[in-house]
Amino acid sequence: MAPTKEEVPQDANEHCPGPESDKAGKEDACAGCPNQEVCATAPKGPDPDLPAINERMKNVQHKILILSGKGGVGKSSFTSQLAFALSQDEDQQVGVMDIDICGPSVPTIMGAVGEQIHQSNTGWQPVYVQDNLGVMSIGFMLPDQDDAVIWRGPKKNGLIKQFLRDVEWGNLDYLLVDTPPGTSDEHLSVASYLKPTGIDGAVIVTTPQEVALQDVRKEIDFCRKANIPILGLVENMSGFVCPNCQGESVIFPPTSGGAQALAEELGIALLGKIPLDPRVAKSCDMGVSFMDEYPDSLACAAFEGIIDKIQNLVE
Repeated sequence: MAPTKEEVPQDANEHCPGPESDKAGKEDACAGCPNQEVCATAPKGPDPDLPAINERMKNVQHKILILSGKGGVGKSSFTSQLAFALSQDEDQQVGVMDIDICGPSVPTIMGAVGEQIHQSNTGWQPVYVQDNLGVMSIGFMLPDQDDAVIWRGPKKNGLIKQFLRDVEWGNLDYLLVDTPPGTSDEHLSVASYLKPTGIDGAVIVTTPQEVALQDVRKEIDFCRKANIPILGLVENMSGFVCPNCQGESVIFPPTSGGAQALAEELGIALLGKIPLDPRVAKSCDMGVSFMDEYPDSLACAAFEGIIDKIQNLVE
């Protein structure tokens, strides 16, 4: 993931040199970075596990990262609904990889709480919530759902590597990677491990208010530095829609123009706006597809429009 000579800007000393660079953790730009020690001490050069990861991933047609610099914007909820929607086509095989190591919510959102991972001669088997929809998360490995995962970066990176190297994903049309907030260990790891086999792009989820957009700008900057294509922005919780009267109210005012203004400012596509519907949260708590439960809702129509755009972009 280190930039090539042609990609390094003139003011490169102000930017992250990249974890694979010989200068990783040693540049002035690295001072104060929480990953400085990890980058400085990590072995350089090709990862010896990359060939095994590449072998697993060669059967995955499309790889999409779901990102957001801000927590609580509905990133995991969006990932689950995207997965449910893609799997409605019985001819498509879909996988969801939850790399939010410290806050794995995907098992709950996808109705797989209490399931366990099984191991076979070919590797770990994903938990299948449908015949054509498999899920992998550290949430399936915890003895108790309330157990805290208190891990440093290297251990997180090792688990992400195992999810890519050891899980028997089989032939997938889509692998959706649900990431934690921020731009840290998990993001660096999944980007570097998947890059040799190609990442179709990232969908960045935000809410309308400026406090969320500030962190999303950092996520966009991360994608550009890591050479990850950005498929577009999704504005979640874009107004509240009453389930009874269908009236809409602004809950999070877009004081700086919301995702629309940010997309125009940075030259990124706005994939769509999803209204805040309390039934989305209810569906996620119950582990069911919101789009199947409430197909006539405005939020469902917004989801469908966004999903069509994503499919057109990657296919």
